[in-house]
Amino acid sequence: MLELFHFEDCPNCGKVRRKLEELDLTYISHPSPRGSVKREFLGRFVPELQFPLLVDVEKNIFMFDSDDICQYLEKTYVKSK
Repeated sequence: MLELFHFEDCPNCGKVRRKLEELDLTYISHPSPRGSVKREFLGRFVPELQFPLLVDVEKNIFMFDSDDICQYLEKTYVKSK
């Protein structure tokens, strides 16, 4: 199960959303605009909160950097042809 915490105006968040769609991966989208309850909640557990935040629940992975996230998705979820 993949979960993505993001906000609309963030170009790095858009990059990760496009990669998820390109790879046809199912994920739970958590829009987290400034002032939102989700962002406030995350800030309690993640001292230096950044977006996008990808959580791979099954693998217990938390990632913030969009380039790292895209590479991880390619490496982990692209099926060999």
